[in-house]
This record gives sequence, structure tokens and C-alpha cells, in this order.
Amino acid sequence: MSALRKKFGDDYQVVTTSSSGSGFNQPPPEKKKKRQRFVDKNGRCNVQHGNLGGETSRYLSDLFTTLVDLKWRWNLFIFILTYTVAWLFMASMWWFIAYIRGDLNKAHNDKYTPCVANVYNFPSAFLFFIETEATIGYGYRYITDKCPEGIILFLFQSILGSIVDAFLIGCMFIKMSQPKKRAETLMFSEHAAISMRDGKLTLMFRVGNLRNSHMVSAQIRCKLLKSRQTPEGEFLPLDQLELDVGFSTGADQLFLVSPLTICHVIDTKSPFYDLSQRSMQTEQFEIVVILEGIVETTGMTCQARTSYTEDEVLWGHRFFPVISLEEGFFKVDYSQFHATFEVPTPPYSVKEQEEALLLSSPLMAPSLCNSGDKNSSLDCLQTLEDNDSTTKLPTKLQKITGRDGLPKKLLRMSSTTSEMTYNFGELPMKLQRISSVPGVSDDKQAGKASKISTEPISKSVADLPPKLQRLAGGGGGRMDGHLPPKLRKMNSDRFT
Repeated sequence: MSALRKKFGDDYQVVTTSSSGSGFNQPPPEKKKKRQRFVDKNGRCNVQHGNLGGETSRYLSDLFTTLVDLKWRWNLFIFILTYTVAWLFMASMWWFIAYIRGDLNKAHNDKYTPCVANVYNFPSAFLFFIETEATIGYGYRYITDKCPEGIILFLFQSILGSIVDAFLIGCMFIKMSQPKKRAETLMFSEHAAISMRDGKLTLMFRVGNLRNSHMVSAQIRCKLLKSRQTPEGEFLPLDQLELDVGFSTGADQLFLVSPLTICHVIDTKSPFYDLSQRSMQTEQFEIVVILEGIVETTGMTCQARTSYTEDEVLWGHRFFPVISLEEGFFKVDYSQFHATFEVPTPPYSVKEQEEALLLSSPLMAPSLCNSGDKNSSLDCLQTLEDNDSTTKLPTKLQKITGRDGLPKKLLRMSSTTSEMTYNFGELPMKLQRISSVPGVSDDKQAGKASKISTEPISKSVADLPPKLQRLAGGGGGRMDGHLPPKLRKMNSDRFT
């Protein structure tokens, strides 16, 4: 515990798999009533088929698979019963031949040649069959050449025995070599966890292989079983949805040498897109995990299954690390395989987080200014300036000022109908009257300006921008003393 706190901080707390609480300083929620599972933790499916009617005959058409799927006690019973019946039947046939020929009464006559020597009752006929079937051959009981019916029965016995041996022994061998038992050494974590990984809310669970032999081409899949109702009103009690655990990136192909943490990123395509810590208390779902691979020693395909209900998904938890580097090898500590510890995790769903991010993002402001109304441009610009003091100016105003920012007065100038000229509100009244006359050409404006302007004004026209020079009629000289401070500073920044 001290090593973990030193590594991860004091806010982290190791919990066992029996803990069901999530979050910080929160009492564990009340334990729900245990509900029926679709797939048990050991992988067994809780499904029973009923009301088959006449469809039960289909099981007899595939008798071999039916026998393999039976439980062991039924397999052993059928195995013993089949051999017992076959042996008794064949022993009865040998006894019947001896009875028809009268060998039972003449068995001790040395001059008489029976069909089977030394068979004079049913037990002796049964022993002869067992010795022949098992190829023991003691030599005391044997078939003579005076009994053609015995030779035909012997051929039938050999064929029937081979068929029974092949069927029953093959059935037992397949059942014993089934890869289901290999799945016993494939482990799944008792709980799944939801926490942040790489900046994304992620559902995680752990798988492990207890054997040194590998699972070749191991692949994992996840299904979400959840009841839902379609827009047409149809109720689907066990609707199956796919959970992406890396199919597009190849992360579902496992190199299962050491325990691995399987991740499902919760995004817009995930069925858990609107799942939050609060809604998980009322949700009912089941996550079925299917691990498939080829057993390295036998070459047979093995499948291991488990499931996680909503009660077995821990919000705000992460799995405890189990791999450590020893001297010359890596050591896996399976005592911590199921252990988890709490980590800071937002209690909101991915959908709620994205909506909150969009509402708080400054990029929402330009969407308010997409209107084509020209009169609303001033309000939009003022809104952008209030949100961000470093708002970028239009290209035309940047060329005039040579700066990235602009005060509100010049920002209003850029949004008026006289956008191509300066606002002369702070110029002398004479120049204002010249620039504000509508429909007057540049030559007339220049003439009027030259008639009414004084000598100090004509000296400062050379320092104005080109458009003001045309309006004022050109000229040289300085008039900075008559201009407002803001315009004098603007002119000096422009031409320096």
C-alpha cells in the first residue's frame, strides 16, 4: 500500500473485487437484487429450449454430436450399456447355434466335433465371445471347420465389434479432448472498470492465460445485451450490440502471454455514449465477452466466455499493475489480477461532457455572426472583442494600422458603409465637410479643399493616407498640431 501511494499519490486507494463503490468519499450504493444472467461468469449460457414438438428427431440425425454434448454421467452409462448389450447379444447367438446343433449335450463326447469346442452352456458361450472379441485367444475354445454358420457369425461379430468400438471410443475421445477444459485456464477479471485513459472515457476489463502454452490467433469480441423498444413499438428483450474493442485497429488480436487490459473507448459510436455514473445505477445491461483462439498443443479452437452486469462495472476504477521486472524475466502476480484502485473520473457521460464543452467554447461566438444582415456586424464584432481581447482585425484594417488589435471606435469604423475610407469624426470640421459630401468626385473635392483650407492644413496633407490626400487635394507640410492624438499616432505608425 505504501509503495502504491508513493507511486500514484495519496488520493489513490486500492480496493478488492468485492467493493462496489465508485468515486471519492462516496458511500457504496445499495446492492441490487441479483437478477438472471444470460451468460454465467463461467461462460455457461442460461438458455433452455422448450416446446420443440416434433423437432426432437433432429437430435437423432446427428447422434454423434448429441452423445458428445451429453453430460459425463450419461456418456458413461451409454458406454457401459452398449457394450453390455452387444456382448450379451453375441453370446446368445453362439449359444443358440450350439443349442440348434445339439453341441450342448455332446460336449463331453471325444468322438463328436462341435461347432465351437468346449462350449456346453451359456457362460461358456459368453466367455468364447469375450475371448474372440478382445483377441485374447486362450486356445481352449475355438471354432471348427465343421460349422459354416459359426464362420458367418464370426464375420458379423468382427464387423459389429469394430463399429461399436469406433463409435463409442471415438465419442469418449472427442469428449475428453474437447477444448472446453482449456478455457478453465483462461481468466477474466471479476469486475470491469470505467475510467479515463489517454484523455478518453474507457471501459476496461482484464484477461489472462495461466498456462505457458500460447493461444494462437487469439481474438476477443464483446456484445452488449440490453432490452430496448423500437420506434415502431416492438420490444426487443435481448438486443445484441457490438462493442468495439479494437477491430478497426487490430487491437482485438491478442498476444496473450501475460495479462492484458482490453479497452472499449466510449465515443459517439459507442452504445455507452450517454452512460453516466448516475444513470448506471438504474440501467440494466450485460456485457458478454468472448475469447477465441487455437490451442497450441492440440490445434483445436477454444472459446472462453464470461459476462459483466451493470453491478459488476466499477465507475472511476483502474486495474492494479501485475507485471514486474525481475532479474532476467518478467513476473506476473496473479494475486492482484482482480484488484482495482480508484482514480479521478468525471461522473458525467461523454455526451454530457461534449455538450458542456460546446457551450463553454469561444468558437460558438462566430456562429452567432453568420447572419447576412450588414447592420448586425457591429454587435458581432463587439461580442468577439468582449470574449477575447486579442481578436484579429479584417485585412483592410490591419493594413491601415499595422497592428493585431484595434479599439472599439475604429472597430465601428470598419463595419460602416464608408468602409473604404477613414472616419473623419475627429478631423477638423472643414475636412469633415469635404469627406461627407455624397456624390462629389475627387476633383471637385480637391478643388473645394484647396479653396477653403488654410496654410497649416495644406502642409499636413502629405502625411495623411492616400485616400485622404485625394480628398484634401494633395500637398505637403505638417499639421500634426491640429490633429487629435489618436490620428497623429495612427499616421506615425503607418509611415514608420
